Amino acid sequence: MATTSDSADAAPAVHRRSEAIDGVVWEPSERWVRATKGEDTIVDSRRPVLVWEPGRPVPLYAFPAEDVRTDLLRRTERPANPRRHAGATVFYDLVHADRSIKAAAWTYPGEELAGYISFEWFGHDVLDHWYEEDEEIFVHPRDPHSRVDALASTRHVQVEIEGTTVADTHTPVLLFETHLPVRYYFPRDDVRLDLLTPTDAQTRCPYKGVATEYWSWEGDGAVLPDIAWSYPDPLRPVELIKDRVAFYNESVDIIVDGERQERPVTFFSKRSRS
Repeated sequence: MATTSDSADAAPAVHRRSEAIDGVVWEPSERWVRATKGEDTIVDSRRPVLVWEPGRPVPLYAFPAEDVRTDLLRRTERPANPRRHAGATVFYDLVHADRSIKAAAWTYPGEELAGYISFEWFGHDVLDHWYEEDEEIFVHPRDPHSRVDALASTRHVQVEIEGTTVADTHTPVLLFETHLPVRYYFPRDDVRLDLLTPTDAQTRCPYKGVATEYWSWEGDGAVLPDIAWSYPDPLRPVELIKDRVAFYNESVDIIVDGERQERPVTFFSKRSRS
């Protein structure tokens, strides 16, 4: 493991290490990370590493094998995709409660991370809950090189859908998130919720929490569903957005201080119409 000096007491370095592991970038983390399945703790580590795989914008954790319930892992065949997880060749099924979860874990190629095991995250039905220290985290590990800031503002911000004004405020909260367009959060009193239809959609974010309220446009036009959302109980660093309503800049027209904004093109531009 990289250290700041050759001293045995030196603290782990926190700068990125780029190794010749098919482009994998990794760095040590000092966070205490745990993961559970049912009532069982599968991972309990105070010395994880964060790993960025080629073409993947967010990191995954990898853990020393001794911090993992390896007694529940069984060596399995390599998945069909030869470049899955940076060309990893050693995969494991997770056997828990008489159920086997295929290719739930793996080790990365190369000597530097050979003693580490990584797991699939949410959306793969592998582990139920992840924690950094005593806070539950969602979707993926938080990237220490990304940040999210929620700032109160007095800008005049408007939202139009198919030419109809659905939100108009002078007291927005602007949310700045690395690699994403600024999101404008409106007080509910400044949103025409009567023009929107509530849906049962929910999403999770490692930086903001759980968005349990979504709305779709009920008017005419080719507008993607679930274009507006709200966080009733956001995480503390962004508590200013609590109960406010935001819209996908990619799907609506936003005017800021009289200037119509160009619609950005992001991952969210291709959301499913289901």
